[in-house]
Amino acid sequence: MESRDIILRPVITEASVADIDNKRYTFDVHTKATKTQVKHAIEDIFGVKVAKVNIMNVKGTKKRLGQYVGFKKNRRKAIVTLTAESKEITLFNEE
Repeated sequence: MESRDIILRPVITEASVADIDNKRYTFDVHTKATKTQVKHAIEDIFGVKVAKVNIMNVKGTKKRLGQYVGFKKNRRKAIVTLTAESKEITLFNEE
């Protein structure tokens, strides 16, 4: 799997943006990606040093349309902590 296939998108929520000050970044990753693959992908794409990776599976929620019941997709979320001497990741420009 390529590095660009592993990292899908950054998760930008109030809690994840607050963690950027502590050099912790949250990403949606491929559902079959391991911690080691995520670590190497982040280091390749952004050119930073990763201290640790925490991964959690988020179950898809139930959705209804009239009498029909469906589910959103399951996703996998990775919280990446950078080393103290590593540079920061610029996900979006702060104005």
